[in-house]
Amino acid sequence: MRKVVFVGATKGMGCELARRMAERGDRLFLLGRDAEEMGRICSDLQARDPAGHVPRHHPLDLEQPDTFGPALDAADADLSGFDTVVITAALFATQEQLEADADFALRLLRVNFAHTVALCEDVRKRLLARGGGTLCVFSSVAGDRGRKPVAIYGSSKAGLSHYLESLDHKFRDQGLVTICVKPGFVKTGATADLSPPPFAGEPGPVADTVLQAIDRGTPLVYAPGIWRLVMLAIRHMPRQVMRRVGF
Repeated sequence: MRKVVFVGATKGMGCELARRMAERGDRLFLLGRDAEEMGRICSDLQARDPAGHVPRHHPLDLEQPDTFGPALDAADADLSGFDTVVITAALFATQEQLEADADFALRLLRVNFAHTVALCEDVRKRLLARGGGTLCVFSSVAGDRGRKPVAIYGSSKAGLSHYLESLDHKFRDQGLVTICVKPGFVKTGATADLSPPPFAGEPGPVADTVLQAIDRGTPLVYAPGIWRLVMLAIRHMPRQVMRRVGF
């Protein structure tokens, strides 16, 4: 049984993953901005837990780093020491929206990279102090290569992926299992206004893939798996071709 802290379990892939972990009896603690929504999800998770454990929640705002420490303290106290942290929360907008709104673009860059790294650093220190644990963070295939439609959002995720890989190299032998999840296009609320490609994923199967990676300690996960091949092709595409295409 894992003792899991979720940052971003109220929607999409994070919610589906939390449900699967509750169904198998893992102990959960939710962190996020919307107390009402977290309360609703906690009730749903309790109903799915075989032992009827009641997940608790505490406020954490990725735009406010001073909330990180108290939130993790609350999770530690409730779970008597967590061993797994899953971070799915992030900001998203299209390239056109970000180019038109410089203030929001800056917010997105801070939340998706700088503040998420700051939160991971707090988690890292806590887990290493108790002998290790698992840190699973959702990045994106958008960070695998510079592309026209995701110049700003993709940059935030490229930095995050680089950081997570570095953590795995440096601390795996000390007991910190770092898992970088790179979802491709998944049909969630964040992508509701976008046209899905033929191989778009659903939150449920993506959650199954991520849960398997957490249990195995797989350091890098593409979900759906087809995106590993898609991004392999894109990473090797000549720059002259990338300038001409629109993806």
